[in-house]
Amino acid sequence: MRYLVAVLFTVFFAGSALAGQCPTLVHEIDQQLQSAQLDADTKARIQELRDQGQSLHSQGKHGQSVKVLKQAMSELDAAS
Repeated sequence: MRYLVAVLFTVFFAGSALAGQCPTLVHEIDQQLQSAQLDADTKARIQELRDQGQSLHSQGKHGQSVKVLKQAMSELDAAS
């Protein structure tokens, strides 16, 4: 029983931690997009990933959102 409570507690708080990370990542992407010198295709791809990540966050799919937003950040870093 203690094991089950510990697992549920961990899962609950892990989801909450990821939920708070999404808006921070979106904000970082927005800030970097404003100052980055990117070609139109790259900027559109990163913006698409950013929008997809924000949509997933709104749907409560925080793990997927963080994954997509981190992909956008890595592509942005690679292109800058």
